[in-house]
This record gives sequence, C-alpha cells and structure tokens, in this order.
Amino acid sequence: NDDDGERTEEPSTKKLEDALKRGDVAKSQEVTTWFMLAGATLVLFTFASQTMGDMARMLGRIFEHAHQMPVNGASLIALTDQLGTALGAAIALPALVMMVAAIAGNLVQHQPVLSLDPMTPKLSKISPIAGFKRLFSTTSLVNFAKGLAKLAIVGTAILIALWPEVGRLFDLQTAGPESLMPVARLLSLRVFGASIAALAIVAALDYAYQRHKWFEKQRMSVKELRDEYKQMEGDPAVRAKLRQIRIERGRKRMMAQIPNATVLITNPTHYAIALKYEPGMAAPVCLAKGTDLVALRIRKVAEESHIPVVENPPLARALHATVEIDDEIPVEHYRAVAEIIGFVMRQRSMVGQAVGS
Repeated sequence: NDDDGERTEEPSTKKLEDALKRGDVAKSQEVTTWFMLAGATLVLFTFASQTMGDMARMLGRIFEHAHQMPVNGASLIALTDQLGTALGAAIALPALVMMVAAIAGNLVQHQPVLSLDPMTPKLSKISPIAGFKRLFSTTSLVNFAKGLAKLAIVGTAILIALWPEVGRLFDLQTAGPESLMPVARLLSLRVFGASIAALAIVAALDYAYQRHKWFEKQRMSVKELRDEYKQMEGDPAVRAKLRQIRIERGRKRMMAQIPNATVLITNPTHYAIALKYEPGMAAPVCLAKGTDLVALRIRKVAEESHIPVVENPPLARALHATVEIDDEIPVEHYRAVAEIIGFVMRQRSMVGQAVGS
C-alpha cells in the first residue's frame, strides 16, 4: 500500500515525547537572537554611560599620576590587576544579561531539554560529501533567502526610524563635543529600537516556519503508527494504562445510563444494581452495577434522578454475581425482580393518580 510509506498522519504523543528526549524540538535561532539583542540594548542604555564614565575617570586618574608611578614589576602587576578588575566588572553584567536572555529565548520556544544526542559526534556532520550536499540543499537556499529578507526588513526599519533625523545627521559634521553625545545617544536609541521591532517580526515568522517544518518532519506513515501501536500494546505498563482508561470510560457510560433505570436494588451499601424494564421488553436489563464506593456513587446518581431504591441484600448480591451490564437478568431471578418492579410500578401509578385527583 503506497499510503503506508507516506507520512500523512499526525505524530503520536509517543513520537513527540521521543523527539523531546533526543533534544529534537521546534526552535528558531532568530528568537534567541532577538532576546539577546533586547538584553544587550537594555544594558547599553541603562548601565553603559555610568560604566564608561567610571572607566574614563579611572583611566584619567592613572594618566594623571602616571609620572609618579614607579616603573617596576610590582607596580605594573598592580596596575594590570586594577584594570582587569574594572574591565571584568564592566563585562560581568552584560555577559550575565546576555546569558539569561539566551536561556529565556530557548525556554519560550520549548520546555527544558536535557539531552546529549545533539552533541553526539555523527559521521554525517564531518563528512565532506554530506557537507557539500548541505551547502547546496533546499535548507541552505531557504536560509540564504531568509538572511536577505532579514537584512531588507531591518534595513527598511532603520531607514524609517532615521529619516526624520536626517537633518541632525548633517548637523553633526559641525557640532561640538558637548552636543555630539546627546544626538548620538538619540540616534543609537532609534537604530536599536527599530532593529528590535523589525527582528521581533522576523523572529515570530521564523518560529512559525520552524515549528511547521519540525511538525511536518515528525509526521508518521500509517505503517509507523501501526507498528508503534503494536509495540505499545506489548508494554505491560501501557496495557495496564489502556485497561484503566477503558474501565473509566465504561464507568462513565454506565453512570450516564442510571437516570434511565426503573429501579435500583441495593445491599444497601455494598452492592447496587440498576435495572430497566418497560412493557414489551422480554426481561429487565442491567444498566449499571457496582460494589462499595462504586455502589455508593450509583445510589447517589439514582437518588438525584429520583429512581426508586429498593433494599434487598440477597437479590442484590445474586444479581451482581450473575448479570453483566446491558444483559438481561437470568431466568432464575425473574420472579423476585418482577415482584420488585411490579411494586415500583404500582407505587408510581398511585402517585400519578394522587397527583391527578
């Protein structure tokens, strides 16, 4: 069958879980890049001026007193330590923000994954032939087209952001140092803001594309679904889970039938049997049965549905042992059940007459 080999079916839950365990998830590098750029912009415009000012003041003090510094190894080591500490402090916060941004960029796309499979060496990754094929593959062409589109979108956004400030750009040629920094800061803010806005659109589109591409890759053929089902059926844990699901579904269907019952025969608390009988039926039919907690639930539903409840412990135990749901009661219980149903119908008739009068 040709359909067996075509991946036309949606992936099963197991297929998606296995992909997650391998670290195979829908992921867009553009989303991660956007988070990192946003983090860098936040640091740049929040802390950069203060950090650069501190660095400038420290260097100014060093140059101011340079002629007083002894020229020896210990002095140079102390100076190097001082510069290294200052530079490390300046770099630490941006590095931390970028790292947190990169992690956040991954977490918004998929749940945390701990897998060594993507890092496992594979021959296809180092094979020159495979590399040549990847270089000229459809994926490479799509990535190239995406790169051009990204440049066009970001470039257009920056042009739109800077166009109202063209006059200021020309004024910078004759501006003094005191007026240069505010204008440069404003223009930088516009460039970064436009870039972040444009890249947000790029990231959203790329994530949608990557997720669609990943989902299509996870699709299964009819044969794969059939084989997976057979494999799962052989797993004792899966069999037990499926059996539990069937029991729960059967119990829900059973509970839904109780309002249609004619009478509920109880033990009174350990057994409950819901029977239905209408004129023309060959024999009463069991709609629901249960013991202990299930019996109490059956009784509660019956009382809420105003189904008559008759306590007859011997008959309740006997019916529970001999009749299955949706089956007619055995012949040996006809007489006892007929007496109960007859009593219920007479009571119902008397109530109806009393209401009518």
